[in-house]
Amino acid sequence: MSISGSPAPPGRLGTGHILVLIVAAAAPLSAMVGTVPLAFAFGDGAGVPAAFLFAGVTLLCFSVGYAVSARRTGGSGGFYASVADGLGRPPAVAAGYLALLSYSCATIGLAGALGYFTRLVLAAHGVAVSWEWCAAAGLVLTAVLGYREIALSARVLALLMLGEIGMLAALDVAILVRHGLHALPAASFSLHVATGPGVGVSLMFAFVSFIGFESAALYGKEARNSRRSVPRATYAAVVLIAGFYALTSWLAVGAIGSGRVREVAGRQMGDLFFVLGDGFLGTAGGTGLQLLLCTSLFAATLALHSAANRYTQVLADDGLLPGALAAAHPRHRSPHRASLAQSALTAVVVTAFAVAGLDPYADLTTSMLGLGTLGIVVLQALAALSVLGLRLRTGGGHWWRTAAAPLLGFCGLSASVWLVVGNFDMLTGSPSPVIATLPWLLPLVALGGLAYAARLRAAHPPRYHRLGTGHLASLAPASSSTATGNRHA
Repeated sequence: MSISGSPAPPGRLGTGHILVLIVAAAAPLSAMVGTVPLAFAFGDGAGVPAAFLFAGVTLLCFSVGYAVSARRTGGSGGFYASVADGLGRPPAVAAGYLALLSYSCATIGLAGALGYFTRLVLAAHGVAVSWEWCAAAGLVLTAVLGYREIALSARVLALLMLGEIGMLAALDVAILVRHGLHALPAASFSLHVATGPGVGVSLMFAFVSFIGFESAALYGKEARNSRRSVPRATYAAVVLIAGFYALTSWLAVGAIGSGRVREVAGRQMGDLFFVLGDGFLGTAGGTGLQLLLCTSLFAATLALHSAANRYTQVLADDGLLPGALAAAHPRHRSPHRASLAQSALTAVVVTAFAVAGLDPYADLTTSMLGLGTLGIVVLQALAALSVLGLRLRTGGGHWWRTAAAPLLGFCGLSASVWLVVGNFDMLTGSPSPVIATLPWLLPLVALGGLAYAARLRAAHPPRYHRLGTGHLASLAPASSSTATGNRHA
């Protein structure tokens, strides 16, 4: 799993490369700085570490079922291929368009956040640069790396991810050294605190902090051994992210005090971890956290940009988008045209917000990232349901991998969807009635996908029957009969 060893051949990713891509999409430092203080302040305070642990266990159950789908689909196609395999073509078309919308919106939202926070950090050190130029620089670099082979992006993301995780790990160690075992208060995992008032809000922020971990199933075509590396990377990402989030938030509770954490977080909000950095690592530590927040946002932007490109390529390959977008670069083996299209879309939307004089964070980031996050959680629940559908259709499979684990994942993710929809204004941080209506875009896009699938079935049967089958065609002979049955479903 080493990234620092011999580089992967062009377009041939190892487990470590994929792990880096998906952990970078979750943006650990950004989650700590941006969502944990909100969970402390508006959730159940000291019980937040338990919420991260619960979310991690739920998503690990989801990953067990998702791994079954990844092995059947050759580890590529993401949610689109998984839903096609388990629920059929019309839901798959809806899921494909939802995925493209969600990952594109999340990428655009992160681009706005990158411009906003980079401007603030530079201004704090006496450098005045507008957020538009900061965002433009990030988008140009994202476009260049997105055009090239994915292994190059993985190596860049590995360096950035090691920096942000290393800084947070240094903060964790400093808290432990100063406070000892008192830095790990048992109260965080006591039943009355972990299930206290606000637990629903804590769970919402915990689940959304994992966004992007499921994207391993988009890189199967570029992996050395997709049926092994994709499931392994997914499992490793969940364990790594859940453990890191739970431990770091637990130590933050210990550093502040379990009885004071809600009050302090409500007062300091986004500055909470910077204040902790100054207090436990000195001024240099606080400055390092600020700088690494910018690199974390860039890493997440690049990772989600790469995921959106591959959804574009998959949908174009099946005739659901213009066919030219399906092309792979002859040397880099990257979806270069899809990357150019995604870069253009992001630039147009960010420019439109800038020209309109809207705030890059309060207007752009909150709306786009909030909608993208909700869409991805919906897709995770749908993917868990597709594994249950596959078991019902084929009548086989291990009881834990194809029934119990995906059912537990589906229940947890469905609850997460309900929490996000019910607290969408808190997730976005905006009271705007316009932003409050954004979740309605998801069912509208899904209905459009279902309608288009029905039209293809009636007007172009050959095209319809090819939908979602390209990935199953790469199955091993032992599963070929099932694949054939699915193609004619």
